[in-house]
Amino acid sequence: MDLTKSDVREITMSKYFNKKTVPYWVIAVLVVVIIVLGIYVYNLSNRSTTTIVTAPTKSASSEKASSSTQKYVAGKDYKITYSNTNLIDKATIQKGLKASYLTDINDLMNTDQQTGSNMAKIEVYYNKDKNLLVENLFKNGHSSNEATTAVVYDLKNNQIVNSGVNYDTNYQPSWLVYTWEKLSK
Repeated sequence: MDLTKSDVREITMSKYFNKKTVPYWVIAVLVVVIIVLGIYVYNLSNRSTTTIVTAPTKSASSEKASSSTQKYVAGKDYKITYSNTNLIDKATIQKGLKASYLTDINDLMNTDQQTGSNMAKIEVYYNKDKNLLVENLFKNGHSSNEATTAVVYDLKNNQIVNSGVNYDTNYQPSWLVYTWEKLSK
């Protein structure tokens, strides 16, 4: 008895696809589809072009006692903007902010005069000639548009060279490279 190609194909297919194995194949295909979709959704949710930091914080006494922690949401509670990124990278800016203790969102948002920074806005300027970051801090409730405090960070020596002084024109020319703004009241 000679077997043709179609006979061989039919025997092979019947071995893998019969009434008993069809449900297993359907389940296997569904598992593969679910895994692929899961990876796709995971990659979409982790893709970002800006750095946004959110962290839980203890609730203030004026808030509901039942909620002991909350998360500040970027875009709702605060906004971070990087500009002139061709002059200085984000990691270098963050290094200067970290040295000045200006990276903790909980502290920046905290309006308690004893324990929080109570910030309304932070502007960071970069002086390329002197390799300095000038961090202008604006407290909540301050009546003018001038910074209430300034911190100058020397990038070459990795140290704060001036703290608590107002922005000095000796640090110009400078370019705005970072802004943090509190949006929620």
